[in-house]
Formats: sequence, C-alpha cells, structure tokens
Amino acid sequence: MRLSDFDYHLPDELIAQFPPAERGASRLLHLDHADGLQHRMFADLPDLLRAGDLLVVNDTRVIKARLHGQKDSGGQVEALIERVIGEYEALAMLRASKSPKPDGVLLFGGTWRATMVERQGEFFRLRFEQPVLDVLDAAGELPLPPYIAHSPDAVDAERYQTVFAREPGAVAAPTAGLHFTEAMFEALAARGIRKVAVTLHVGAGTFQPVRVEDVAEHRMHHERYVIPAETVAAIEQTRAAGGRIVAVGTTSLRALEASSRNGLLSETSGDTDIFITPGFPFRLVDCLLTNFHLPKSTLMMLVSAFAGHQRIMHAYQQAVEQRYRFFSYGDAMLLERN
Repeated sequence: MRLSDFDYHLPDELIAQFPPAERGASRLLHLDHADGLQHRMFADLPDLLRAGDLLVVNDTRVIKARLHGQKDSGGQVEALIERVIGEYEALAMLRASKSPKPDGVLLFGGTWRATMVERQGEFFRLRFEQPVLDVLDAAGELPLPPYIAHSPDAVDAERYQTVFAREPGAVAAPTAGLHFTEAMFEALAARGIRKVAVTLHVGAGTFQPVRVEDVAEHRMHHERYVIPAETVAAIEQTRAAGGRIVAVGTTSLRALEASSRNGLLSETSGDTDIFITPGFPFRLVDCLLTNFHLPKSTLMMLVSAFAGHQRIMHAYQQAVEQRYRFFSYGDAMLLERN
C-alpha cells in the first residue's frame, strides 16, 4: 500500500488542544462488525461491551522527558529523552546549532550534568551524574505532542496521565486510557468486565512521520514492553470462557500482538518494532478502544489493518463531518475487528 492511501483532510480546529472539562466526558464513535457507525458518548462504554470481556490497559507513566540546557561551549541545547536505558543513562534526541561530540558535557536546569557518550543513529546516548529519573523530576518538562500548541501546565500534568499509570518510562501518553476514571472501571466491573495491564513505554518515535511513499520501506522505532504473568492468565481464562480481549489503545494492542507472534502468549519482556499494516494476522485482540490518529501515520495503518481500510476511512470522514475532536486530548473510537 502507498502512504497516500492513509491520508485524510482534517481541519486544524478539530485538533483538540485541551482535555475535556471532565475526564471521560468525551464522545465515542463505535464501528461494529456490521459496518454500523454509532455516535455515542464514552460513558456508554459499559453498554457496548459484554460480561466476560477483558480490558487490557497500558500502565506506563509519562515522564517529564524534555530538558533545556547548554553545551559546554555555551550553545543552547534541548533534549527529548527517548528511553531510559539504565539508572544513569538515557537515549535522547538533541536539538542544537551543532551536535555535541563524544565526551561533550551538557548542563540542564543550571545544575544537572550529563556527558554525551556516543551517537546511535538519530539518538544520542547520555550519561548523567545523578539518576536520570531524579533529573527529569527536578528539571524536566512534560513532552506534549507537537500538535498541541501551548506549553504544559498544571492541568496537563494531571490530564496527560492515565489514572492507572504506574511504571515511569513513556514520553507520550497511551491516550486511549486518558478517558477512564475510577468510576468507569467500577461500572465496568459491575457488568462483569475485568481489567489487567501490560506495560509499553511509548517512545518519541511515535510522532516521527513516515517519509517513504511505499509503506513496506518504512522501519519502525523500538519500544520496551512487559507482559506480566497475571495478564497472561487472565487472557487465557477469558478466551477459554468465550470472552473478548479489548485492547485499550494501540500500545496495548502492539504489546499483545508482538508477544504472541509465535501463536502463544507468555510472560515476557523485551523490545518491539512491530509494524502493523493491512493484512496483518491478529492473534489476540478482538476489540480496540483508541483515539483518532494523524493522517499518513503508522497508527492509521494499524487501525486500518484492524477494522478494514475502507471502513476506517469512511469512519474518519464521518468523524470530521460530525466535528469529533482529534488526537491525544480528543474523542475515542471503539473498533470491532474486521
């Protein structure tokens, strides 16, 4: 397929710049097996799922991954931490007039020192003098997506984080999870719908554009994931009882499908660069709860693979016409697998 196959027109005013006034007060576009489109509210989710279904959420926690500072030469530098790879080391994207050389020293927040160890492709390996997460907590800035125009504030600090975030390491939120409240989970539990977690630390590569027209030539970035034993057991029990596996977000789906490529799901951790395009053989996930994605993005390809390309393009056209809110702070979709 061609990159242009995943394009659509989106007016700028439909890109949500702020979260809704109340968490969970979003719209929900439901695309079912019969090609039916239903315009609902996220509060209707318990009515759209079934007793015995299992929600799989991504419990990653967004870190304050953006740092501002100076090189030892005095030039300004901005670092976006892509991944924490050790207590004192991280891979980062750097923005500077000239890239620092190996052994060059960077000073962040006027206090926190890091040495550039080596370049790894588009990333720089940095070694900090203090634990990386301590530096980010003290001097970092929440890395809002590039299509959100305002600087992060106290509202973003709360709302660009899921209520079930546990494991620090993501540089972008698993945004489908932003709609959930504890009250929603209680309502789902009352209907016999359980919740388990995986962890996938979303990397900055999620915002990198696809630069080739032939989709087969694109190479995905790597992301770290963990599948706990209790999640494996819950999925096996659910499938044996005839329940559905509902992935909350594309990150949960990618972790599950990456870990079951050999046909079996097991407790595991590792890196994945799984690239899901139309024709992909899904093994585990039956339903996907997700936000609306950028035109010509790998996530548009993923949802097209899951629900069908023509069905997705029609659904997006309807969402634009009905003035849904798009991207991280926007509305949601519930997709049943094609």
